[in-house]
Amino acid sequence: MLATSKAQPEVPGYRFIDIGVNLTDPVFRGYHHGRKKHDDDFQAMLERSRAAGVKSMIITGGSLHESKEALELAKQHNLYATVGCHPTRSSEFDKFKGGPEAYLAELDKVIAANLTGRGRVVAIGECGLDYDRTHFASEEVQKRNFRIQLSLAKKYHLPLFLHSRAAHRDLVQILREEGFAEDGGRAAGANGGTVHSFTGSPEEVFELTQMGFHIGINGCSLKSAENLFTAKSVPLDRLMLETDAPWCSMTSTQASRAHINTLPAQLSSLYFPEAKKPEAFVHGKPVKGRNESTAIGGVAWVLHKLHEDGSFEQTTEAAWKNTVEIFGLQELNY
Repeated sequence: MLATSKAQPEVPGYRFIDIGVNLTDPVFRGYHHGRKKHDDDFQAMLERSRAAGVKSMIITGGSLHESKEALELAKQHNLYATVGCHPTRSSEFDKFKGGPEAYLAELDKVIAANLTGRGRVVAIGECGLDYDRTHFASEEVQKRNFRIQLSLAKKYHLPLFLHSRAAHRDLVQILREEGFAEDGGRAAGANGGTVHSFTGSPEEVFELTQMGFHIGINGCSLKSAENLFTAKSVPLDRLMLETDAPWCSMTSTQASRAHINTLPAQLSSLYFPEAKKPEAFVHGKPVKGRNESTAIGGVAWVLHKLHEDGSFEQTTEAAWKNTVEIFGLQELNY
């Protein structure tokens, strides 16, 4: 469990698992764009998240190297991690000594060594397709190296942590061809999964959920009126919550702000505590411009307001139940 801060008592009733947080990013150690701007405040960040009801996190692995780092952090702090290669980094498969098969074999080794115990791997990813950034890796490179990662989900019966940007049709086609057409690929040996940081359409939500996948919502999923319309279409039994911290902050210019403004003061102070610029860093205060897991409560609040027919607790508990079930986190289901 995360360390509890005595100065920040936990508010009972609302609990969260942040399914996507990039704790390997050096910004959590005080480095911004390669320059040291302030002291390492990693532990304080964890304590703020715990005070806001975050019981656990899944640290995102976006490459072979980053997956190893994510697992090490997960072991140190009793969290969880994903192992895989982000589509924008999928050229690493081809550049690796021995080529794609050797890179895949290394990912396989990392997974095999971390399936049980403290800080274990709970999903394959972040993997998928990103056609908004093909300057990092071409569509063909992305598709080929996404497809081969699906074999790991089948081999180890793990869920997928998926990334999709402007690539829904190809993503779904590959998933179907690889045996993920129904029930999240369970017939093929996998265990479902989630399309994280979702910014697609209601029609895409419907297709993915009919295939057995869940939808991860964060601040980037709630920027525009169109985003809110889509988020409202996500059934509660297919919803998961995340922050994608340090990215995807919920800012004052986004469409979600109207709902964030209705947060009770006690919750608002926990989910969005006063932040200071990196140059004016204060120990115990968040850093302005850097998203933290505390904001997951704000994401949940917006989803609760959009669905209208349920309480805040019903929304948070639905996401909790989905996350525990899909990622196999039964030890948290108390």
